[in-house]
Amino acid sequence: MAQPNDLLAVLVDADNVPPSKIGAVLTEVARFGTASVKRVYGDWTAPNQSGWRAAASEHVIQPMQQFANTKGKNATDSALIIDAMDLLYTGRFHGFCIVSSDSDFTRLASRIRETGVTVYGFGERKTPASFRNACDQFTYLEVLELETPDEPTAATKSAVPARVVPANLRSDTKLVAGLRTAVSAGSGEDGWADLANVGSLMRKQRPDFDSRNWGYAKLSDLVRATELFEEKPRPGGGLLVSAKKKKNGS
Repeated sequence: MAQPNDLLAVLVDADNVPPSKIGAVLTEVARFGTASVKRVYGDWTAPNQSGWRAAASEHVIQPMQQFANTKGKNATDSALIIDAMDLLYTGRFHGFCIVSSDSDFTRLASRIRETGVTVYGFGERKTPASFRNACDQFTYLEVLELETPDEPTAATKSAVPARVVPANLRSDTKLVAGLRTAVSAGSGEDGWADLANVGSLMRKQRPDFDSRNWGYAKLSDLVRATELFEEKPRPGGGLLVSAKKKKNGS
């Protein structure tokens, strides 16, 4: 489990992440530990990167210049990967946060995880499954806007997923099957499972699992909305859940 004093390296691909999203990303990163290294990679001579100057300054992120020496070759990705491996070899970091929607970082994420270090991925919904699944946990940038305190704009409202009603949740066979399996695997002899463990088991199977993908801020809200599980307080804090019995008692 992540601890507040866990040291994290945050590496951002400016070619694939708009600067307007970085504040929400860093707020999410703070849930996992302390971002002791924050770097953003791009060619700052390119006109489309001008917005990163203010964002990097505001959030104290070190800009890493990488010229596009050859057209069609992504030198930014290479620079980020090299730095990530250098930082990994120091042995100082408990986790790496790779912020990109690019599948080019799939092997990097896999390589970091081979050493036992946690990888948190952040990207847009268009991020290829190969990169998402190579991370321990993957968060879509769109769902982070659910927690922004400012008055949402029309663009923000369209990006935030609507809260899915119970009937539609139950028709999501992949979600229901995953929750049932996780509750069963995490339950004791009495059939009750710690909800925190259920979430952990879900993310092991689907790194991009996040209750916010269905419009619910917390896992407990999502599980409750399915109306398929019973719940009760866990001694010492938290919740326990169990699959509801069918009406015929079977």
